[in-house]
Amino acid sequence: MSIKDLTDRDVPLEMDPEEFRAAGHRLVDDIASFLESLPRRPVAPDLTPRGVRSRLPADLPEEGTDASTLLAEAAPLVFDHSAFNGHPRFFGYITSSAGPAGALADLLAASVNPNAGAWELSPVASEIEAQSVRWLGEMLGMPVGTEGLLVSGGNMANFVCFLAARRAKGGEALRGGGLPGEAGRLLVYASTETHTWIQKAADLFGHGTESIRWIPVGQDLTIDESALVDQIRKDRGDGHRPFLLVGNAGTVSTGAVDPLPRLAAIAREHDLWLHADGAYGAPAVLADEAPSDLAGLAGVDSVAMDPHKWLYSALEAGCALVRHPGVLRDTFSYSPPYYRFEGEEEDPRTNYFELGLQNSRGFRALKVWLGLRQAGRSGYRQMIGDDIRLARELDRLVRAEPVLEALTLGLSISTFRFVPEDLEGGTEAVDAYLNQLNEALLHRLNASGEVYLSNAVVRGTFALRACIVNFRTTRADLAAIPEIVIRHGREVDRALRPTGPGSPTA
Repeated sequence: MSIKDLTDRDVPLEMDPEEFRAAGHRLVDDIASFLESLPRRPVAPDLTPRGVRSRLPADLPEEGTDASTLLAEAAPLVFDHSAFNGHPRFFGYITSSAGPAGALADLLAASVNPNAGAWELSPVASEIEAQSVRWLGEMLGMPVGTEGLLVSGGNMANFVCFLAARRAKGGEALRGGGLPGEAGRLLVYASTETHTWIQKAADLFGHGTESIRWIPVGQDLTIDESALVDQIRKDRGDGHRPFLLVGNAGTVSTGAVDPLPRLAAIAREHDLWLHADGAYGAPAVLADEAPSDLAGLAGVDSVAMDPHKWLYSALEAGCALVRHPGVLRDTFSYSPPYYRFEGEEEDPRTNYFELGLQNSRGFRALKVWLGLRQAGRSGYRQMIGDDIRLARELDRLVRAEPVLEALTLGLSISTFRFVPEDLEGGTEAVDAYLNQLNEALLHRLNASGEVYLSNAVVRGTFALRACIVNFRTTRADLAAIPEIVIRHGREVDRALRPTGPGSPTA
């Protein structure tokens, strides 16, 4: 094909305005019907990977298909073969129901498709992200001047803060010389309930997982402060360099909140950077029902939080917040000759490639910004408070059933297990069987489509875990849980329990 033949190009990916309008209207109608049908659908389909793959085309086509046909094909494929975190009976992982306006926001953002890495490539996207970050910091009580950026989720937000802490406490020399050897090792302190992001960070950023000091927890599953201080002093005495203390603002398993105000005092005394993993729990600081220790978020050095968890944004939307202006730029900024933009001196602007790990970045801030404006502070206070109250109601309903044992209640997470009438925990054989029984029960419950739970392991006990970050959930949905769990639990127990000498009741 010669260059002359490209005067009027044939572009397979283009859609003319009328085709786009017709396909878009149909898709929006299909999505609206899906959302309307959501409470009547199974929470999750009982499918296998092979079964899902069989519904997809086997080979890359040589010739293309028009977009309208493909969208009409894709919609039922996605609707009928997905687990629905927006279903009112989804209580599994900490993935919230997403506000419908977020879907439209992502459509709008993708239609313009700005690269939110540099201000010049994304003027309004950059300013909307900056305003969203300011508002999120204000929500947590952090000071004016707090900096941050939106990232994909909790792992990435925690990574950004980990690296900022290392830069602030480790100094400029790390950039050129790298990490010190075994002598004078940079150490991290976290409770045994901390999410696995901390292992990934220590591994991927060159510290090694042996640089993590795992601090035990008390009966309430929060960090043991005395053990923490003892470990810091021992490590300093051995010539190491403690630099980072991680406090949990809502653990993933049980919603436990570490004593953040007291951890801040320990961090100041021992010259540590205090980071709060609030990926799940940080927004609960708005609610009257939240534990008072969450107020300590105002005094930490950095926070990771996920709007796609308890601010009901669509995936993906995490946020890293750092109270010290300039630290993120010191951590991530380099200035190669191909990054030169006009007007920087007269009217400084935020270039997000200088504040985080990514250069090219999508416009994920729009859905967060619109959600903050649609609900407002009072709307979030109400929705988050409702979720906490519903978790407390589930705990009450569980305690009313003799064959259900309540284990923990924290923020909007309730854990419990099924214990048959003729069994009582306390012996090794019975406890092992109850763990096996409840693990099998979890798989059966989720395959049933009636409810979707996840699990926690609480002091060696396998627990069913219900996490409520769902504005579609009502008390009626919770009232159904005990009957569903007990019905399936009895069926699983009948099929699973051994008889004879190997029986836990023998």
